[in-house]
Amino acid sequence: MATVTEAVDRTLHPMGFINPDVPPLTEKENTFAPHDLNGNLRTIADADRNPRAEHHASGDATSKTSSLDEKKQPDVNVDEMVGMTTDPFVPFDDLPDERHQIITIRAMVVGCICGALVGASNIYLGLKTGWTFGASLFGAIIGFAVLKPLGRALPEKFPILGGSFGPRENNIVQTAATAAGGLSSVFISGIPAMHSLGLLSTPEKDFPRLITLTIVGGYFGFAFATPLRKFFIIYLARELRLIFPTPSATAMTIRSMHAAASGEAIAKLKMRALGIAFSLAFIQRVVSQYVGINTAVSYYAGSILAWGIIGPSLIHTGAAWGKQIAPKDPDWDRYMSFGSLSAAASNKDHPSPRFWLLWPGVLLMIVVSFTELFLQYKLFGFIAKAIWRGSCEWLNTQYSKRKGTPHAFLSRQGVQDESDLVEDPALPHEQVKWWMWLPLLVLVIIMTCVVMGVQFEMPVGMSLLAVFLAFFFSFLAVQCAGVTDITPLTAASKASQIVLGGATKGEHWATSKAQRLNLLGGSIASMGANQASDLVGDFRVGFLLRTPPTQQWIAQGLGTIVAVFLAPALYILFVKAYPCVIDPEAETCPFAGPSIAAWRAVAVAVTDPVFPVPRTSGIFAIVFACFGGFMSIVRHYGYKGKMAKYRVYHPNFMCIGLAFTMGAFPSYYWAKRSPKSFDIYGFAIAAGLIAGEGIGGVLNAVFQIAGKIA
Repeated sequence: MATVTEAVDRTLHPMGFINPDVPPLTEKENTFAPHDLNGNLRTIADADRNPRAEHHASGDATSKTSSLDEKKQPDVNVDEMVGMTTDPFVPFDDLPDERHQIITIRAMVVGCICGALVGASNIYLGLKTGWTFGASLFGAIIGFAVLKPLGRALPEKFPILGGSFGPRENNIVQTAATAAGGLSSVFISGIPAMHSLGLLSTPEKDFPRLITLTIVGGYFGFAFATPLRKFFIIYLARELRLIFPTPSATAMTIRSMHAAASGEAIAKLKMRALGIAFSLAFIQRVVSQYVGINTAVSYYAGSILAWGIIGPSLIHTGAAWGKQIAPKDPDWDRYMSFGSLSAAASNKDHPSPRFWLLWPGVLLMIVVSFTELFLQYKLFGFIAKAIWRGSCEWLNTQYSKRKGTPHAFLSRQGVQDESDLVEDPALPHEQVKWWMWLPLLVLVIIMTCVVMGVQFEMPVGMSLLAVFLAFFFSFLAVQCAGVTDITPLTAASKASQIVLGGATKGEHWATSKAQRLNLLGGSIASMGANQASDLVGDFRVGFLLRTPPTQQWIAQGLGTIVAVFLAPALYILFVKAYPCVIDPEAETCPFAGPSIAAWRAVAVAVTDPVFPVPRTSGIFAIVFACFGGFMSIVRHYGYKGKMAKYRVYHPNFMCIGLAFTMGAFPSYYWAKRSPKSFDIYGFAIAAGLIAGEGIGGVLNAVFQIAGKIA
């Protein structure tokens, strides 16, 4: 789940999932819905008609999924998942035997390399479009393609590279890739927003403190994710129906590659397609978008609305002013540039169309994100009850140890329904002990206050507020990702900025200081929530594959080391090669930086003593955002029964909003005509094009710097 894009709050997963037992392009939806003997998908209705139906290879455990009391469950939509007849809360039992020590040098090296490739691509892609893609599935399939043949070819005792390669070690590769490829999101949003506002020094001079900022943000998420495994994957999973759709499909992909010859063959075909596409894109940087048809159409429609209709209308009516492209050429003097965000064009009296459109786009994304979050309101009650029950259970245990008998009230309040219990496959010695993560978490909180205070002049109170927001949104992000497969990073980051904006206004600080603290606090909260949700998703993969949590935890910690140095270094590389990224006065730039503009706009809006939004833009923003929120409600409640099949055509207003701040049709046609070949090659080609484009962009940045030096 790594590196969830803030633009659409969904991770874009390259390569595509693998599960030969379900129809093409349905691997995620049908992770726990296998075929019957006739090759048809079994549904909950089938299970009800055949109560003796066995769930998929789960030993003596019986399927409880279809018999859960619906009145107890929150009303959630798990990404339109098909009815499940196998128990999603029982680990896979048909896995091959492996050696106990699965965290190996080869697994960590390959995983970190995969994560580094994704991280490099994400900085480039994120600065271009605001979108990023996850390293989890990328690492799983690449790791299999590289290490499985080596394990077969080399002797068991061959140093470092030898020995069999199984699904649990594959999980370690995937876990390391997720951790190493994370933390890039803040370097396409909050950090460049600070540099563009002149709130920090130059990126090169700031490199040491950017590393310390990334360390405290990354390791906060790492430490806090550890206890969340027990809470969300074991304690609350069945009760709240926390399926974690994408991590579950990733686990099934790993299982399929190792358990079935067809799964391995599909993985090889995907790798071949990816290699060819990567090479072509690396040689000739192509433009590719790894997005679905709904996302692409929504983004395209938003672009037409913003830049083809509203922008020219603003110029025509005098509500905004463009810049003539060629004022001395009579054939071109009527053509205007809309894209300026310079100081002269970023004010309420003389705005450029881009500055005018920025506010409706940002407000639309905020309102839609919060609406989607609040539509899961029932989950909040379940979480509160679970915390109360867990607290009573713990207090009752402590009371029993002292008094020798349980407390009556605490016993009643702390009991969990047996039907909601999930058995942890990890043995006691395989668990991450409290003394391993709690001191680290306390140390990270202390170091956050020190780093923020010494290096960024943030008061301790503001630092603790940012840490609290990181706690809260980490908790919320994991919960939402488990149920809806959406990580609400937009809501997390923007809510943090709004809360911190209110706190700074109460202190009456200078505008520049208030903006710096606003963006820093939002960055800490965003990094913590992003990293925590990613790593808990990896724990879900490990739960299904029966990977020891201690070994996953070590892989996460080592992979995060790579991320905390790689992400700042790549950011500095791109900014040095393309200074326009952080220069709002630049009239043209190859990087649109939509997330930078969004973060900067919120920081200015909540801290500037003079509200900078043009009046007409503000009115339109409120109306447009209310409409977007209403349409989110329609999407949630309006597509029931026979109408459910039309949900996929509902516009994605997050992407429409993104188009205001800043190649899916051939794929759609291919997928419709030949879903099987598209499932094998389509995603892999897209992944190769994106990765090749990203790595090619990195190399171009190096050449750009070398040319300047020469």
